[in-house]
Amino acid sequence: MAERFITSELNAREEGFEQTIRPQVFEDFPGQERVKERLKIMVEASRSRQEPLAHILLCGPPGLGKTTLANIIANTRGAGIKSTSGPVIEKPGDLAGLLTGLNEGDVLFIDEIHRMPRQIEEYLYSAMEDFVIDIMLEQGVGARSVRLNLPKFCLIGATTRQGMLTSPLRSRFTMTCRLDYYSVEDLVNILKRSARVLNVQAEEDGLREIARRSRGTPRIANNLIRWVRDFSQVRGQQVVGGKVADEALTMLDIDADGLDEMDNRILEALIIKFKGRPVGLKSLAVAVGEEEGTLEDVYEPYLIQEGYLLRTPAGRVVTAKAERRFGLKPLDKPSGPIQQTLL
Repeated sequence: MAERFITSELNAREEGFEQTIRPQVFEDFPGQERVKERLKIMVEASRSRQEPLAHILLCGPPGLGKTTLANIIANTRGAGIKSTSGPVIEKPGDLAGLLTGLNEGDVLFIDEIHRMPRQIEEYLYSAMEDFVIDIMLEQGVGARSVRLNLPKFCLIGATTRQGMLTSPLRSRFTMTCRLDYYSVEDLVNILKRSARVLNVQAEEDGLREIARRSRGTPRIANNLIRWVRDFSQVRGQQVVGGKVADEALTMLDIDADGLDEMDNRILEALIIKFKGRPVGLKSLAVAVGEEEGTLEDVYEPYLIQEGYLLRTPAGRVVTAKAERRFGLKPLDKPSGPIQQTLL
């Protein structure tokens, strides 16, 4: 019994800590200026007319602040927010319970909305447009439909794969906002706030070193500053400077370009094992010992953005920048028909 109490207390502390690290207002959310401007206009117009917010779809790579933005929107509008995720909603009753539990003007936030089952997704159509939901009771001859009236609410969906949403659902969102990777300057501003929350004494060059190696992602930056804090504390460094940050991140095998061990293994496999030829995703996953989905969603976007990797109809190929990184002259690409089988 005591162990159960301690576990729940620790979970509550961790949840409270996460809430402090997340900005609560637009002013504390650096970057994504165009997205923020559009959202501010929507929120202000909704508040002045005393109407619920229109439905919003937030998309982009993981770790860029979609969940944080959803909470900021609700806070700024003065609305309650109920959060869930797509895979959790398994049957129509789950969705009906969430929707009927909302109050007028509340926000329902569904993370990873593209992973919601298709049959459940269809129930959202009438809920989003007409604020009603039809639930089938029983089956067979005695089947009957019950219509539930819903309060006017705002649905905020977050997805890392916008293309996996069906067209009917995607078209029902009034505003679609795509979040892009952050600049180093924006990440430095994020880290300054995180350092204050974590009570970390850090110099500008230390925070900039962390920002340069954070792959343009605030979640990674916040994780790295925690590690640098632990490293500097154990090594007896009171202030996080550029040298301390460099030593801490080098221990994690994150180099000056922000590439980690797996990034280098991917590039090395393409250059050395496959001799620069186009490679299918499945073959590359086998060569580096990683799952296909992880390569496609986690590693490839940053490598492509930084100009190390290209996706072509024939497969994945490295660029001259990647070849120079390994001290090689640009490899001669095969001029004839490509023999590599795409898997």
